Amino acid sequence: MGNKSKPNKIEALIWSIMLPGFGQLLNGQTTKGLVLLVLIILVNYKSKLNIVIMQTFNGNFIESIEATDYQWLMFYPCLYMFALWDAYKEAEGEVEVIGYYPFIMAAYFLTVGLIFSSILEVYGYLLGPVILPILFGILAMFLGIWLRKYVLNKIMKSN
Repeated sequence: MGNKSKPNKIEALIWSIMLPGFGQLLNGQTTKGLVLLVLIILVNYKSKLNIVIMQTFNGNFIESIEATDYQWLMFYPCLYMFALWDAYKEAEGEVEVIGYYPFIMAAYFLTVGLIFSSILEVYGYLLGPVILPILFGILAMFLGIWLRKYVLNKIMKSN
């Protein structure tokens, strides 16, 4: 087998979005990829995430909250975002200075959204443990991108 180059950053990121661990496998990091796959499948199974997703997309938000094992699901955001960041940074191409800010912010805010998903209402509706964390995560990604630019501007001005 000949030398294979690593995939580009976007390809690795998209495969990791599909299933954390795939980006690592694509990058040639077999052990790390398999460990992440096993962990994500374990957390997914124990938290009943697939049932929760099905209930959510069928509009059964209360049932999705009741089905959730929050003790397990709390691991998911950080594990997921770590897998995305790791696949991105290890792929072919330059890594941005403090490029991890959006990923860290998303992991934190996804977790916070999950914590409040059973009590925080939006326009009188509980959005549950899928939609509310995703909304928090999207907000956090933009906040992380802004924060990264802000910090880089401060660093550039101080030099």
